[in-house]
Amino acid sequence: MEGTIKSPANYVPLTPISFLDRSAVVYADRVSVVYGSVKYTWRQTRDRCVRIASALSQLGISTGDVVSVLAPNIPAMVELHFGVPMAGALLCTLNIRHDSALVAVLLRHSGTKVIFVDHQFLQIAQGACEILSKKGDKVPILVLVPEPLTQSVSGKKRSEDMMVYEDVVAMGKSDFEVKRPTDECDPISVNYTSGTTSSPKGVVYSHRGAYLNSLAAVLLNEMHSSPTYLWTNPMFHCNGWCLLWGVTAIGGTNICLRNVTAKAIFDNISQHKVTHMGGAPTILNMIINAPESEQKPLHGKVSFITGAAPPPAHVIYKMEELGFSMFHSYGLTETYGPGTICTWKPEWDSLPREEQAKMKARQGVNHIGIEEIQVKDPVTMRTLPADGVTMGEVVFRGNTVMNGYLKNPEATKEAFKGGWYWSGDLGVKHPDGYIELKDRSKDIIISGGENISSIEVESTLFTHPCVLEAAVVARPDEYWGETACAFVKLKDGSKASAEELISYCRDRLPHYMAPRSIVFEDLPKTSTGKVQKFVLRTKAKALGSLSKKGRSKL
Repeated sequence: MEGTIKSPANYVPLTPISFLDRSAVVYADRVSVVYGSVKYTWRQTRDRCVRIASALSQLGISTGDVVSVLAPNIPAMVELHFGVPMAGALLCTLNIRHDSALVAVLLRHSGTKVIFVDHQFLQIAQGACEILSKKGDKVPILVLVPEPLTQSVSGKKRSEDMMVYEDVVAMGKSDFEVKRPTDECDPISVNYTSGTTSSPKGVVYSHRGAYLNSLAAVLLNEMHSSPTYLWTNPMFHCNGWCLLWGVTAIGGTNICLRNVTAKAIFDNISQHKVTHMGGAPTILNMIINAPESEQKPLHGKVSFITGAAPPPAHVIYKMEELGFSMFHSYGLTETYGPGTICTWKPEWDSLPREEQAKMKARQGVNHIGIEEIQVKDPVTMRTLPADGVTMGEVVFRGNTVMNGYLKNPEATKEAFKGGWYWSGDLGVKHPDGYIELKDRSKDIIISGGENISSIEVESTLFTHPCVLEAAVVARPDEYWGETACAFVKLKDGSKASAEELISYCRDRLPHYMAPRSIVFEDLPKTSTGKVQKFVLRTKAKALGSLSKKGRSKL
């Protein structure tokens, strides 16, 4: 339009770096980070982050380089989420459950030039570096992050020439000129989704997407100015669901927690007057099943956002009984973490509590950073009717969908076919527009031509008073092709037989959906709390095919 221009006066590339700049002024003396006796203010945090950026620059890090970190929820993780992009580099947060072999693969694939390593995982990182060295690959500079509360170092012996985190902070300059993106679509981080060594998928986030999803995360958590956030969800996963940047935007306080236990959760909520927290259903289970001796009454409502896997309605109900205010979100690494939110409607207030919990267990609607979410036929790409019954693949499009997969254009092209991001999750859309997941496409069980939702069977098992955890996968079946096999962990002191649980499910589900075999054992999980169903599928297959002999065909 005549008379309008685009200039530095009305356009600045979006970046989460601006959140820290503002909070260092507006919330200068408010506490930014707490870790035991360690505390920093927002003024101090920005100064430390600028120094880290300066030090990285001195170490040869420049625009587009990758800096990795292998650490739990400690202050250094907060600082590196700003210090690394302030140097123009990409931050790669590695899963702390990876072994040396996989860390080596990811360091090589990402081209990492510097890796910050918490003392607890020093041996893993040193092993990875040895693997790289033996294969003739360039080994990144290793920076040790000691435990600030004890200065202890575990794992292999620290070499005398190894750089130490606080020395890196000290070598940086406070007047360093922070590098901001020239294009807001420039990359800010890379997050690896896969636990395989064959074809790792590095999901690339942009400054723009991170900025927008940070604000969306603040809104869907219903955060006000200066919240107190307890870090029970991993900071390395989707950059802490973008809340490491989001909490900064509104001058909140990050309560860092190295080891997540029920006692630590209740103690920190009580001590620091925590207002918000989050985590996978595994954390919810930990809380609702905590011994009474470890529980403490909440000082007020504590908002809890859950995701990673669909939480059973029964678990949500129990959390709310304890005084938590539950928010259910859904997303993937490719959507910067949270992509939807089950927005509560006032008309649901009159529903029975159990029914309210079922409504909250739905995945909901797109948040403000996602333009649209649909359920489509993966073959025809046709949008399916919003009838709550017709199942298809959940797809996203919007400003908080990844840039693509690092060094994997074919995988990026496949993920974005037809102008949508294809999640691999199967679900339905209800008439009110709310999405409800039914399964991962690879987890759906097809028995005698009928689709069995493992999520639905698991939710039923969770309502049994003796069941602590449950996961359902397919087991080969001579007659039906495959049937549901449930892996169950019982609550301490509880007893229940396989026959009892199968009968319990048959009384509450169509008979074809009820599990026909039960295995009692601890469930294998990722560090983000997701059950490793690929492990259970292998175990179920090893059990052999169920025989049709003497079996009812109902």
